[in-house]
Amino acid sequence: MTIRIFHASSPEAVVLLAAAIDAGCFTEPDRRILLLSRTGPAPEAVADVSTSAGFERLRTRFDEVLSWNDAIAPLHPDGWSPRADDAPLWERHFRRAWDLGAEELELVVGSPHAGPAQALTQVFAGTPVDVYAEGPGGYGPTGEKIPPLTGTRVRRLLHPDLVPGVRPLLLGEYGVEPRTVPTEAITKVVAELADIHVVLPAVEEPVLLLGQALAGAGLITADEEAGLRREMVRGAAALGHTRLVFAPDPYAPWERPAELCAEADRLGVELTVLDGPLPVPADVLLHRLRPALVVGCTSTALFGAARLHGLPVATVGTGLLLERLTPYENAERIPATLADAVLPALGDAGAVAEQNPCGGAELGGLLAAVAFAMRPKVRPDLRPAAERYLAAHLDGHTWRYFKRRRLASLALPGVVPARLAFLRSSPALRRVARRARALRGGRG
Repeated sequence: MTIRIFHASSPEAVVLLAAAIDAGCFTEPDRRILLLSRTGPAPEAVADVSTSAGFERLRTRFDEVLSWNDAIAPLHPDGWSPRADDAPLWERHFRRAWDLGAEELELVVGSPHAGPAQALTQVFAGTPVDVYAEGPGGYGPTGEKIPPLTGTRVRRLLHPDLVPGVRPLLLGEYGVEPRTVPTEAITKVVAELADIHVVLPAVEEPVLLLGQALAGAGLITADEEAGLRREMVRGAAALGHTRLVFAPDPYAPWERPAELCAEADRLGVELTVLDGPLPVPADVLLHRLRPALVVGCTSTALFGAARLHGLPVATVGTGLLLERLTPYENAERIPATLADAVLPALGDAGAVAEQNPCGGAELGGLLAAVAFAMRPKVRPDLRPAAERYLAAHLDGHTWRYFKRRRLASLALPGVVPARLAFLRSSPALRRVARRARALRGGRG
């Protein structure tokens, strides 16, 4: 008997998992368990995924639904993982609590370098693992070095085809092969949820403004995020749109609707703020509203709108976010880079009208360069690709994706004069530079 445990922490993740099951991405197990978690700084204040609109239809793919938060309470789901000596004790505990017996297990989790996914792979050591990435973060490097005992168990990376022609880099250090979840399978699941009973505004072809908890995640200030929302309204109005719908992030309470409504009134446009009692998956909003334009920053729904739903999209705030993200290896850097490089900016009316997303080899080179700069110890194999991209493409526009000090610390093109370029290929000199920086930091 085989039991497969699927972990998810968002409605969008459950939609992707349901689509992967429907598309035959998994063999048929004897039992499927959906393990839900609520994460974030205050998980007790976050709506449970099981309360999202349409969840009951999605859960039919699973034999039972369990709560990770309940299982480890009062420990925090984001920060807890078992000590190595305690992992066997936790495995015995979960096997009893979840009635797993001594059966063979398989895990399906998000990136296993952090959070509940990390804890699950440590507790159930030796268990085969499939990893999925529902958003653009999967096109970037693994967040941290993960232990070989975990990395070598990962069989494949499941992901939607959000950026055609670009290969995800997540877990590439272990040679994990990406597998695309068919777009038609995802849209079929979304269509299944299309007639769920949720109250949505009767607005014909609105501009859908996507909220995102950027300030809540500490990426920018609350005032800056409020400014980005006002920029969404101004940009949509400048393009001639008069009917707007704002969708706050359902898992991050939003406190300032009056300010945005006042901006809409000033510009003479109609703004409706979604405030239903249940979180609605973003794909359902896109399917039901069929907006004339979707505007956001780096939201997964923005990429999904363009690729999975064929809707026109535009971005705001990507330049600000790229400038403010710290440290450089912040996980939001790849979504911000992709949104900025691939999708049209709201302020560029011509690009918004054309809706001609960038791609191809140059985009792959950009992602390789950013990924190496983010995680040189995780993906040292990307150095040659990074050097080639920077030597050929670093200019006034592409500098926004890099930091001068970061390139200098890695001896990458852009800060080393051409006549001294040979120094970059010297491992001994790079070791000396690292030692010097370490000594200088020690004196500080």
